[in-house]
Amino acid sequence: MKNNLQDTMTDSGRRILSKRRTYKRVAWLYDLLDLPFEYGRYRALRRLIFRDAHGRVLDAGVGTGRNMPFYPPGARVTGIDLSEAMLARAERRSARLGVLVELRAGSVLHTEFADCTFDVIVATFLFCVLDDADQKPALEELARICKLTGEIRILEYVYPRNRFKRAIMRLWVPWVRWFYGAAFDRDTERYVSAAGLKLVESRLVYKDIIKLLTARPSPLGSRECTSKAALSERTR
Repeated sequence: MKNNLQDTMTDSGRRILSKRRTYKRVAWLYDLLDLPFEYGRYRALRRLIFRDAHGRVLDAGVGTGRNMPFYPPGARVTGIDLSEAMLARAERRSARLGVLVELRAGSVLHTEFADCTFDVIVATFLFCVLDDADQKPALEELARICKLTGEIRILEYVYPRNRFKRAIMRLWVPWVRWFYGAAFDRDTERYVSAAGLKLVESRLVYKDIIKLLTARPSPLGSRECTSKAALSERTR
């Protein structure tokens, strides 16, 4: 009997494959369609989320590299993305801007980094793209590769409380799901504690529709990481 890849693939694997197909289809148009939002709201938020970042920094879900102009000077930045089509554009942007960044293909659900690798992990709207079933595993993986003294910073969309504004956002849902494979109601915050993280901050940073989450690995779940983090601190 022949093995059928689609039959043997896990649900998570199918979702990853679906996202790769989505971004392979839209990569060429992504920056152009995002342009009004980029200059209307995102650039200020990118500057905010990278403020005071230092040491080893992970840009999780680097996409086409829109965060690159805001990478902190002196930091060693790595960017990962599951879409090779998006990474190809990120590589061109890196060369054009003269930004030093290590770009890797890979899923945030299963990275190849060692425990306690990064001082700061940034995810700008990545979790809007992850399905509900992948939220906790993704946070657990970020917790694993974040130093005990480090931070995980996440930007995500949320629905506004105002009924009229919420109705307007709902009109965008079919387009956002088809083009980006994303949603406005992921509610990543509710998975933070279960993923072994401590929520440090949760606040709205653009009107009442974009939220910044800041979390740190919980000491209770990081015993193995403690010695490595301490060694890293001593050798800086």
